[in-house]
Amino acid sequence: MAILVVEGADVVVRLSWLERLGACRRSNPRAPLANVKEIRAIENGWTEVRGIRAPGTGIPGVIMLGTTRRRGGKDFDAIYRTGLTAVVEFEGAEWGRFAVSHEDAWRMANKVQEALPDEDE
Repeated sequence: MAILVVEGADVVVRLSWLERLGACRRSNPRAPLANVKEIRAIENGWTEVRGIRAPGTGIPGVIMLGTTRRRGGKDFDAIYRTGLTAVVEFEGAEWGRFAVSHEDAWRMANKVQEALPDEDE
């Protein structure tokens, strides 16, 4: 199952090989930690899907795995059924948002929040 992690100065969606296949990706999506605008965990990730999935795998209500493209940008979604979802929004990055379903979505969101640089610095 996909997870959100912080690797160095990046937020990364770590995918299994099967998820990379389903998302049509050779590598894990990543975006700079410095570009994080907002982090939250929500009950239903389907409310966060915006745009058209291309490329990836999508069955409404079951799985949304891959890039979703919309006017003005693109997101990466790894959403399964109706579970908890961690959402990280970016500003000025390649990706507009990562949305990752996981039973520990709150913990994943908190880990990313803790890794953010202090605004005072």
